[in-house]
Amino acid sequence: MQQLLRATQLYGEHCLDREITTGCGADLMSDVLAFTKDGALLLTGLTNPQVVRTADVGGIAAVIFVRGKLPSPEAAEMAKSLEIPLFTTRFTLFEACGILFSRGLLPCPPVGKNLEA
Repeated sequence: MQQLLRATQLYGEHCLDREITTGCGADLMSDVLAFTKDGALLLTGLTNPQVVRTADVGGIAAVIFVRGKLPSPEAAEMAKSLEIPLFTTRFTLFEACGILFSRGLLPCPPVGKNLEA
């Protein structure tokens, strides 16, 4: 995923063996908590500590900040203390999600689960 998104790792080299099972692109952290499960990858444009808190509570395996954004110093310190890997990519949220989806990363929730019958 890091190579596909040409992402720069900001923290968490020792955590690279984590298995990523699904992906979520969101800026609304309540959606992240509602629709993700342990092992998900979070892609977001938000850079505040709430993102890291949400990742911790939601069992997020790693966070990728889009559009070249960097986490706030408080968010970066929190991620280090919680051992949550952080990355940044120049791609937009739409592009990054599309790239990962086209390469087989499943969404949160899986395709069709959030659609009305």
